[in-house]
Amino acid sequence: MLAWVLFGIYLVGTAYLGWLGHQKTDGFSSFAIGKGDLSPLVVGITLAASTASAATFIINPGFVYVDGLAAFMHLGIAVYLGFLLMLWLLSFRFRKLGDEMGALTIPDWIGKRYRSKGFSIYFSILNLLAFAFVVLLVGGISIVMQRLLGISNTTALLITLIFVTAYVFLGGTYAHVFTNMLQGSLMIGVSLLIVGSGTYLMWTDGPALWDSIRAASPHLLSGINPEGKLFNNFFSIYIAGFCIGAALVCQPHILTKALYVKTDKAVRQYIGVFTLVYFLFTLLLLTGFWAHLAVPPELLNDPDSGQFRQDLVMTIYLQQVFPEWVFTVISVVLLAAAMSTLDGLLVGISTITANDLVLPILEQVSVKKRSLEEKMKIAFSASHIVLILIAILTFWINLHPPQLLGIFGQVGVYGLVLAAVPPLLVGVLFKRTSLTLVWVGSLLCMGTHFLLYFIGQKLFPDSPFTFSNPGVTAAIGLLIGLTPTLLGSYIYKQQQNSIS
Repeated sequence: MLAWVLFGIYLVGTAYLGWLGHQKTDGFSSFAIGKGDLSPLVVGITLAASTASAATFIINPGFVYVDGLAAFMHLGIAVYLGFLLMLWLLSFRFRKLGDEMGALTIPDWIGKRYRSKGFSIYFSILNLLAFAFVVLLVGGISIVMQRLLGISNTTALLITLIFVTAYVFLGGTYAHVFTNMLQGSLMIGVSLLIVGSGTYLMWTDGPALWDSIRAASPHLLSGINPEGKLFNNFFSIYIAGFCIGAALVCQPHILTKALYVKTDKAVRQYIGVFTLVYFLFTLLLLTGFWAHLAVPPELLNDPDSGQFRQDLVMTIYLQQVFPEWVFTVISVVLLAAAMSTLDGLLVGISTITANDLVLPILEQVSVKKRSLEEKMKIAFSASHIVLILIAILTFWINLHPPQLLGIFGQVGVYGLVLAAVPPLLVGVLFKRTSLTLVWVGSLLCMGTHFLLYFIGQKLFPDSPFTFSNPGVTAAIGLLIGLTPTLLGSYIYKQQQNSIS
């Protein structure tokens, strides 16, 4: 009963904030990126909440439970450091150029930066790969909601998709930011509580904790886990993690946060807020260690199939460590954590599809010339239709979700961000650029990742690389595609300077 009461309060509060967002939204531009009037504190917390989401709070502690310190260093520290570096590197020039060009989305920014509608359409199509992450988030929400509210997977999916789609439908970016401020604040409080519980566990039962971990595997406390399937060498753990962290900044709902503010000072401030808040969220992955002492292994088996489910680690840990009413409060916040990224992704996918795919196609097939105002009205309507279609397709897939939701989501999203890194990084670092060069770099990054992930083991059976880890294939793709692109761009700039 308490769970339903708390969840109901959360729904009402979030719906109210969504309505406030609706009142601030007066067209497609404000639906997509707001009006530049958001405070750095709000944007920083929103960015941290959007980045952390279900993967950090629900899914990733399971990888640490299975692979130990190696997984924590990859998914936690290496990703965190790579993300921060790329965020600092891209955000300032991305904001400045985006403001000058009137860009609303990443494909829009790329298309205008390189003066190529074809390049913009290419990225708007690739943006649909972010749908894999939507599936991951909704699946994670369903796992928690089923245990919290005692409902079926179908009911959980319906509640999630109808509710989140509805408030994004009404308020767009403002609904995303207002609700994320609430969700992010709740996430900060719960993160302190969970990290505190683990710290207390280590303080009071430290020797027993380490013995439990070593009993599971002597390599769980090693910086490199040679027995791990995903994190078993230096490259897969540290280099791949850093590269992936850097690339993830190029997600549609992440980098565009720079367009929410109007000055470089505001960018510095919101990145500072993000740095502190996201580090706290990163510490939640340590739950994978604490669960070895606090959770009996048999509780991590699926009640229906009897198979081990690593994505249950966080949920079962909370049930074992906290009183039922505290577990209920935390579980509601875990739902908020997942929804905080889901709504940002929905805004990103719907606005990009409408602005950078539907409108260009309409211009090609229609003989009627439309004013900018008419185009924005069409894009506004199209973004709402896209939202509904995403919800329907996500519901259908999650009726029978993939076994490892984390891996399923990573493969698609990594492909999307890898394609975006070369044009974004080159576009920020170099004033004079070659469109052909960044086209090739983009395709090379993404193509290498997909090729190695799906058939890398067949092509290179004796390779030391763990191609089943999408982080490894993505890192290799990034290094193979980005290195010659940056070098070629530098040479191109020097040639152009000498000519002029």
